[in-house]
Amino acid sequence: MKRQTTACSILLAAALLGACSTGTDDPATNSPATSASASAAAGSESVSHNDADIAFNQMMIPHHRQAVAMAELVDERTTTPAVRALGEQIENAQQPEIDQMTTRLTDWGVPAEPADSNEHGGHGGDGGHSMSGMMTDDEMAALTDARGTEFDRLWLDGMIRHHLGAVAMADDELARGIDGPSRALAQQIKASQQAEIGEMKQLLGQ
Repeated sequence: MKRQTTACSILLAAALLGACSTGTDDPATNSPATSASASAAAGSESVSHNDADIAFNQMMIPHHRQAVAMAELVDERTTTPAVRALGEQIENAQQPEIDQMTTRLTDWGVPAEPADSNEHGGHGGDGGHSMSGMMTDDEMAALTDARGTEFDRLWLDGMIRHHLGAVAMADDELARGIDGPSRALAQQIKASQQAEIGEMKQLLGQ
């Protein structure tokens, strides 16, 4: 009888231990370190963009708009087929990119352009510093008034500087930005505009 009582006690203890042990107590899934890692990962996933991404999109919009305005001048002012083709190519590429960046900024809930874009855009007609290769008002006026060979020279010179500015802005985004679509656009802008710079330099005999 005593042996039966001892055996029953052992079985009862084993059953109680089994009932208290569940999958939620697995140290591999519920250790403090693992929980902290999961929380950190969730926090990092919530950050989709940073200030560099916002600045890139905001500043590239007016930059692209000026390139489109320059491209729209070509048809009535040049007789050079290669310049005409480049103008059309630039306009067709950059307007959709403007639309893409505007939508992205709207989704982020920020303005399409920074409040001080005019201050930094190089639009002033006082011959001051032109950020990122932007044409000044005086340069745009001279380009608008030019025709033929003179127009081609001014347009190609101005667009090369403009493209170099865009490449610098793209490099900055690739160095500091974290938003995937913005970084992909920066890479696309860099590749296409570097190729166009090569074409324009050939046309100028450089």
